[in-house]
Amino acid sequence: MEAENDTILTQFLLLGLSEDPEWQPVLFGLFLSMYLVTVLGNLLIILAVSCDPHLHTPMYFFLSNLSLADIGFISTTVPKMLVNIQTHSKEISYIQCLTQTYFFTTLVGVDNILLTIMAYDRFVAICHPLRYTVIMNPRLCVHLVLLSWLILSWVSLIHILLANRLTFSTGTEIPHFFCELAQLLKVATSDTFINNLFVYLATALLGVFPVTGILYSYSQIVSSFLRMSSMKTKSKAFSTCGSHLCVVSLFCGTGLGVYLTSALTHSSQASSVASVMYTVVTPMLNPFIYSLRNRDVKGALGRLLSRAASRP
Repeated sequence: MEAENDTILTQFLLLGLSEDPEWQPVLFGLFLSMYLVTVLGNLLIILAVSCDPHLHTPMYFFLSNLSLADIGFISTTVPKMLVNIQTHSKEISYIQCLTQTYFFTTLVGVDNILLTIMAYDRFVAICHPLRYTVIMNPRLCVHLVLLSWLILSWVSLIHILLANRLTFSTGTEIPHFFCELAQLLKVATSDTFINNLFVYLATALLGVFPVTGILYSYSQIVSSFLRMSSMKTKSKAFSTCGSHLCVVSLFCGTGLGVYLTSALTHSSQASSVASVMYTVVTPMLNPFIYSLRNRDVKGALGRLLSRAASRP
């Protein structure tokens, strides 16, 4: 990769959330706490689903994969930010930046697809309960998850290969706390038309279609819900969808907030702060939403912690 002055570009400068020295210890403590809570919470979900036979169902299989993606999601961005704060450095190498962009793009997409699959799972469970075990068989569930990871890995790889063709000036500053693809394209000094075209195409295919799938699934669920005569049946049906609906609303709402902030304010700091909700707060809240609103998960976590406490 050649810079404008014919020197090899070796690093970028991440400006972070604030350049005020007084805020650095506060930011370090806050993000370290959120990172540890996120990793611990999602690991507990994965362990509970793995160890409890009652949770060996498609819904919780997808939930454990969502938790795994959330751990990777936050681990892609926050640790580098913490290292930079601790070392009073803004540097990130060119290779590290592209690697961070690759994994971030992959995991955002995987999160999105998994939420869509989970919506379809709830649609089948409520609208076609007698055929649920036939449709959502283990083979299909595994194939859906593997296909999600495979497709997003290849799409992200194309993004990175296209980004690798761009040129940047030496000492390029990225007004963010991590290397996001959109910010990377903004600071490039060469033509980014093909990159932006592929971004729009990928967003349409992997953003609009999943959201449409979620909306369709829930429209059918609501229609089926209204036809139910028993309040007990309605309550049970709603409880199986409540947690997922909260997570979808949080994920899509914060993602839309980041987009609107970037489009309307043109403030890099405002965009970075909005991105915190999307990249850090959402993965942290997901385990709490599923554990507090889901009786099965609460019971599994209780049994898991009881077994851990009873061991000598």
